[in-house]
Amino acid sequence: MPGTHHHIELSIPITSDQHELAIALLSMEGIEYFQEEDRKLLAYIPEAEWSEEKETAVKLALAALPGGTPTISTEFMADRNWNAEWEANLKPIEISDRFIIVQKKGGPAPKPGQIQIEINPKMSFGTGYHATTRLMLRQMEDLGLENEKIMDIGTGTGVLAIAARKLGNTSPILAFDNSSWAAENAVENIAENNAGDIQIELLDAEEDLAVNLRDGYTLILANINKNVIDRILPVIRANAPGATVLLSGILVYDEPWLKKLLKRLDCEAVRTIYEDEWLSCLVRTA
Repeated sequence: MPGTHHHIELSIPITSDQHELAIALLSMEGIEYFQEEDRKLLAYIPEAEWSEEKETAVKLALAALPGGTPTISTEFMADRNWNAEWEANLKPIEISDRFIIVQKKGGPAPKPGQIQIEINPKMSFGTGYHATTRLMLRQMEDLGLENEKIMDIGTGTGVLAIAARKLGNTSPILAFDNSSWAAENAVENIAENNAGDIQIELLDAEEDLAVNLRDGYTLILANINKNVIDRILPVIRANAPGATVLLSGILVYDEPWLKKLLKRLDCEAVRTIYEDEWLSCLVRTA
C-alpha cells in the first residue's frame, strides 16, 4: 500500500555472545535494524528489498558464525506492529558524560552539562543502540563544530545533525538518506529537538553526492557501511579535497582495508576510536 512501510522480520536463533558478530555480518549486507533478545537476534528488512537473492546472501553471511548458518525463520511485520513493538522496547541510553538519547515520552533527567537528544526512531538507523552511532557522537564531542558546514550522509533518525546543532554548530546542514521513511523520521526528530536550519533531502549517497559536495561542505559525516564508503570516499576526495570526513560503520578487522584506501587517496586517519567490533575514524587530507 502506498505510504506504508512493511518489513520482514528475520528470527535468528543464536546466543547473545554471537549477536555482535551476526550484526556485523548482516550490516555488510545492508541490514541496519536489529533487536537483541536472550536467545535470538531479530533483524528487519523492508519488504520491498526481500527476495530469494537477499535470503541467499543473508545465509552466506551468517555461515561465518561459529557452528555455521543457523536456521532462520521469517515473518511479515506490518508498519503499525513494528512501530509499537520497537518503541515499547527502547530505553534511554547514555552515550557519554556529554550525551544522552531518550524517547519523547520519557527518560531520566540529564546530568548537569549533559546534552539530551529526543529520538523516536520508527525504524530509522541512529537510535544510539548501535555502537557506530555512539562512536560518531563521541568523536563529534571533541570537534569544534561551530563554523563547520556539515553534510550528513545516510542521516537515519537525524541524530548526528541534531547533535551538531546542540554542540553549537550555526551553519546550514544538509542531511540526506535514500529511505523515505528515514527522511520523514529525521524531519520529526529535528522538530522535536528544536534543531533549526537542517535541510533533509531524499538522495542517494552515491548518485547525488558529487553535485552536492560542490557547495563547500567542510565536514562530512558518514555512518554507513564499508562498501559504500569504498565508493564515496574517492568522490569526496575529488570534489571536496579540503573537507574533514568522520566515518563509522567499519568493522575493526577491516581497518587494514581502510588504511590502504586512505593511503591511496593521500588522506590520513587523525583519530580512530573503537567499541566492540566497530571503529570510527576521523579523516583529513595528508
